[in-house]
Amino acid sequence: MSLSRHIDADEVIAKAKSHPHTKYAHPGRRSGPHKISSWARDEDGASLDKYTIPKHGIPSRSAYQVLHDETALDGNPLLNLASFVHTWMPEEANKLILENINKNIVDLEEYPAAGIIHNRCISMIANLWKAPKDAKVIGTATAGSSEAILLGGLAMKKRWQEARKAADKDYYHPNVVFGANCQVALEKFARYFDVECRLVPVKAENGFIMNPHDALEYIDENTIGVMVILGSTYTGHFEDVHLMSNLLDNLQKRTGLDIPIHVDAASGGFVAPFVYPHLKWAFDVKRVVSINTSGHKFGLVYPGLGWILWRDENLLHKDLVFELHYLGSTEYTFTLNFSKPAAPVIAQMYNFLNLGFNGYKRIAVKDLRNARMLSRALDSTHFKVLSNIHIPPGLPVVSFKLSDEFMRENPNVQQRWIQVMLRTKGWIVPNYGAPAGAEDVEILRVVVRETLTEDLIERLIVDLLEITESLQGAEGTMMATVSNSVLHQPDKEHGRPDKDNFGDADQPGGAQQSGFSRQC
Repeated sequence: MSLSRHIDADEVIAKAKSHPHTKYAHPGRRSGPHKISSWARDEDGASLDKYTIPKHGIPSRSAYQVLHDETALDGNPLLNLASFVHTWMPEEANKLILENINKNIVDLEEYPAAGIIHNRCISMIANLWKAPKDAKVIGTATAGSSEAILLGGLAMKKRWQEARKAADKDYYHPNVVFGANCQVALEKFARYFDVECRLVPVKAENGFIMNPHDALEYIDENTIGVMVILGSTYTGHFEDVHLMSNLLDNLQKRTGLDIPIHVDAASGGFVAPFVYPHLKWAFDVKRVVSINTSGHKFGLVYPGLGWILWRDENLLHKDLVFELHYLGSTEYTFTLNFSKPAAPVIAQMYNFLNLGFNGYKRIAVKDLRNARMLSRALDSTHFKVLSNIHIPPGLPVVSFKLSDEFMRENPNVQQRWIQVMLRTKGWIVPNYGAPAGAEDVEILRVVVRETLTEDLIERLIVDLLEITESLQGAEGTMMATVSNSVLHQPDKEHGRPDKDNFGDADQPGGAQQSGFSRQC
């Protein structure tokens, strides 16, 4: 039974340590005579404060052991089916990362090889994304797709402002258009850089993604661009970049408005080229000016690596480029932060060399095959599958919910209980609400990554069916008494902002949010 929430856990622990017998376990006496060697993980860590730097340190082995033991409480990355983020690399890649973990890639004078590898990665990705032969593609590694999206949005805003200034028009009220199924990074761009966010509502029958026809209603002369998502975090669906471009072409003929497209290919950028080679979504669509992706998702690199590329260097506004005279050389930078580790970039090149195009293709095809197996199994039992894994194009993602028939027969069951009960078996599967336009729909989602093998898929299916059937009847209603407390972790509240100070979304003038970062 879980600890009651009105009990102060720190006080309980302190009283437990104050028992008279603890005088025989005084920190100075616990380790015994100094000549006796012992494992002292508990003794060395017992007096450490959790939230202030200790006055006196502890031995390096003990510091390691304290953190090793505590991080063992984290979920198993292999079974984290909530995340798109890659969690495994071969031994040789790990060795390369450790060998280069102390290199700062911006120090090109000191680490020229790392800089050259970076530029080769940009060239390879540009070729993968069908960059025009006559264009000079420019790009950079980033901390992830979030930073890349901020840069792509800023470049569009700067170009729009420059054009408005040249036409002697108001340039203070920019807006950007994208679907309500966006990941939170798109909304961050709009809020952080004073751009009006115009969210296009989605529909369940459309796969919970933006319909390009609906997007046209939100575009006007102040629109800096449309962000199209190649791989929705909700269901894995690809939004139609080519159709959006054609509609914008027609719009320009009618109104003169020239609206660019930025493609958020955080996940799809390393899937579509390998399994949907004829899909038009990248730089072969002329209205696409920039694309971002996450090397740490289907690029198969550990967190945090992103990439952003512009079709031509003239699309990267000069206001975003800084000239640096640093450590003996002249360099140019156009990232939000300065220092960046070289190791993830080198790990990306390792994958390019080790896997090649065919290796990436084999992995993507295998992921899609496993996703389809899971989808078919769920769709034939107690669930309704919401993703379109049977009808490409899309990501290897299986989104599903309890079927209407199951809910009619078991009206007291709450879908979120499945998330909680899966966690007891080690599986991390999110349950969350659909985006604006379909808010009443709850979605369970499994991201089928390279580490989720066919054998594990079979185990997941068995566990899902076992859990779901256990919820039927009177026994299932007992979940209502425990489901709210199973995942409660009071220590997580430390360092979080006070909602009374920051949670103003319901107040007049408060900042609104549609997406949630938990969908990453």
